[in-house]
Amino acid sequence: MSGVIPTAPEQPAGEMENQTKPPDPRPDAPPEYSSHFAPGPPGTAVPPHTGYPGGLPMAYYSPQQPGTFPSYQPIGGTHPVRYQPGNYPVPNQPVPVTWMPGPTPMAHCPPGLEYLVQLDNIHVLQHFEPLEMMTRFETNNRYDIKNNSDQMVYIVTEDTDDFTRNAYRTLRPFVLRVTDCMGREIMTMQRPFRCTCCCFCCPSARQELEVQCPPGVTLGFVAEHWNLCRAVYSIQNEKKENVMRVRGPCSTYGCGSDSVFEVKSLDGVSNIGSIIRKWNGLLSAMADADHFDIHFPLDLDVKMKAMIFGACFLIDFMYFERSPPQHSR
Repeated sequence: MSGVIPTAPEQPAGEMENQTKPPDPRPDAPPEYSSHFAPGPPGTAVPPHTGYPGGLPMAYYSPQQPGTFPSYQPIGGTHPVRYQPGNYPVPNQPVPVTWMPGPTPMAHCPPGLEYLVQLDNIHVLQHFEPLEMMTRFETNNRYDIKNNSDQMVYIVTEDTDDFTRNAYRTLRPFVLRVTDCMGREIMTMQRPFRCTCCCFCCPSARQELEVQCPPGVTLGFVAEHWNLCRAVYSIQNEKKENVMRVRGPCSTYGCGSDSVFEVKSLDGVSNIGSIIRKWNGLLSAMADADHFDIHFPLDLDVKMKAMIFGACFLIDFMYFERSPPQHSR
């Protein structure tokens, strides 16, 4: 029995694990925490953001609300956050138009012309129509009438059917309707059709524009006079009596410079005003988007101001209206 080596008595497996595993240093329960925080009086309630009905939008964190933290919103949620809070333009929202303040009605002034009483300079801005360049289809002309403060005074819209516009082009008869900020038609300008195949000195071939204010009441006429070198017009009253003359440059198609049409007295001595077609670079040469500046004295009779204003459109159609090119097959 001397060859037998004594061994330690066997112990259960559970007791072996308890002896080999080090003791856990963590306590069974966290110690009690004594806080010295004393809650203060309740504050005033924060009203919801004015731009969001029903409260703040999702994922919006307001630093004025304690305990409010931004929560994660999945990308595929039912209400995704599209814009951050702030003032941003709404998509497809038209640019607001600033109109000239409406004046009070005046005695001996046609209704709607009170705006011109306060002005000595107006800008006529024609709308650019890309459809005409792409499709060669003539569309109705539209104009914005503004003052020096870039405030809208009137809107002028052509009212001509598609066949007349595209069949007669620049020689077409037309009706222009002038509306104010309330959408009321305060002036109408009509151009009858005049044949130009006969002699230019024939009175039946001369262009004419009738100005009505209010619509249906003739205010005056703008009549063309035959001249070999330059554009000449006469501004007439409702009885077709000449009151003023408009004298254009020798070359109305000025490339690189403004075209000035002077408004003079009947004797040609006094310079009353002017109609200036502004040169807008490549846009003036290729596109049909003209810009006119009209000048007249501030104390000029408001009816004569309206007649000078109407003469601008007859000049535009006769000399600066560009029809899309027509290709023969």
